Amino acid sequence: MVTLSPTYPGVYVTEIPSPVHPIVGVQTAVAAFVGYAPRGPVDTAVNVQGWLDYVQQFGGFDPSSPMSYAVYMFFLNGGGSAEIVRAGAAKVVTAAVPAQIGLSPDFVLEAASPGSWGNGLQVKVDTDKVVDKTLFNLTITDSTAAPKVTESYLAVGVGSKNNVVAALAVSRLVTVVGTPGTAPAPGVYTSGAAPAAPAGGGGAPAAPPGNVLGTDVAASQTDAFGDRATTGLFALAKADIFNMLCLPTAVDKTYASADLDAASAFCAKYRAMLIVDPPSSWMTGTLAFQTVVNNPAVTSDAANAATYYPNLVVPDPTTRMPTVIGPCGAVAGAWARTDQSRGVWKAPAGTEVALAGVSDLTVKVDDDESGILNPLAINGLRNLPLLGPRVWGARTAAGLDEDTSEWKYIPARRTALFIEESLYRGTRWVVFEPNDEPLWAQIRLNVGAFMNTLFTQGAFQGSTPAEAYLVKCDAENNPQPSIDTGVVNILVGFAPLYPAEFVFINIEQLAGSTQR
Repeated sequence: MVTLSPTYPGVYVTEIPSPVHPIVGVQTAVAAFVGYAPRGPVDTAVNVQGWLDYVQQFGGFDPSSPMSYAVYMFFLNGGGSAEIVRAGAAKVVTAAVPAQIGLSPDFVLEAASPGSWGNGLQVKVDTDKVVDKTLFNLTITDSTAAPKVTESYLAVGVGSKNNVVAALAVSRLVTVVGTPGTAPAPGVYTSGAAPAAPAGGGGAPAAPPGNVLGTDVAASQTDAFGDRATTGLFALAKADIFNMLCLPTAVDKTYASADLDAASAFCAKYRAMLIVDPPSSWMTGTLAFQTVVNNPAVTSDAANAATYYPNLVVPDPTTRMPTVIGPCGAVAGAWARTDQSRGVWKAPAGTEVALAGVSDLTVKVDDDESGILNPLAINGLRNLPLLGPRVWGARTAAGLDEDTSEWKYIPARRTALFIEESLYRGTRWVVFEPNDEPLWAQIRLNVGAFMNTLFTQGAFQGSTPAEAYLVKCDAENNPQPSIDTGVVNILVGFAPLYPAEFVFINIEQLAGSTQR
């Protein structure tokens, strides 16, 4: 409260801070993809907002990049935001190399990211319509993109006037190596080759040093786990938020269970869910259930993972032929679509959860097989008559019948993660505030308002707020020893909604003489 010292008779107006600190629910449908891509930043989380955004950053469909198909299926099925990590294959001895194009002895351009894609870069130098002959035009074309991408920089130079380094700072295709001091001669330049003669005639300039062909790391050698510290999927630690993690691989390749367990643990740390494709050992034409029992994709206590089966058959835009891919991208899109239409507390499964862009499934799962998969916490994908491919399971990897885990169901687990992340971000203002009843009252007010909003949206069981959720922050759970050590304890509980996994319909035939 501001204290005033009045000096004249009249009305004094002051502004006092509001005790209300609104808590905003975080996003729930940001998917992270880690895998091989032919181009783009390496071991860095890059946010993309659509398929065309992904194409510009990492290239389009590539038969050697399962991630490209998974990302496409994510956006096709309703996804809106994704974090992409181009795995750098930290364990591979031979790393990818970016292409370099020498324009003059001290003027070298380097492809914006490693890979052989840079070998398709073409740089044209001319002086058309340039009055100051110390300046020149640069036209950079990426012929590997579909459609081709072109950048033009007019009347630039190597001196202080219209400096080319400053101009190219915004380029998405190249970066400048060193400090150019010599202007390039007119011509067409490519990596690893001498420049072509200019169209206006005259001989071609000599090939300057610095021409280097870009190279790739074989897609089969990439390692999504990198150095298990800062590269690969661990680069996601610097992303603002991600809620779903996909590790797309070729259907004949599989990450070891220990790796998937590590990925699930990483997701638990960042309050996300791992969507697991079926291991290649399961794909033997028909599901070998004993193989599944003996070789689970992840350990049975992985509450932050969910496994789906079988793989998908989709039309390949590059060959126009059917191809088989893992389901993680399409399932992540279905999760995102369900979150948007119904909320994170709705199970992302059922007749309304279609898989767009899927022509067939590699294995047809019937009722009996589904009855074996479900207790094993494997979410079946089924091609239902007249409906097409649908998601037909909503269990976490901790959802084995024999485990009786409280995190058996995906919507219950994801709702808890959503609340945890929202409160984690929404209560930062509490840090360093005086730890006493006025603070506790503000906490109860703000957290209670957030939980009540979710209750009115239908996120919890119960017909009244008292039945649906609990917010406790008072002297009882904040005794003096906690206060003395600077700790504020906030107890938040909620009654989750569980999906109607089994529906029983009892039919009784009435005798004809019975009165109605």
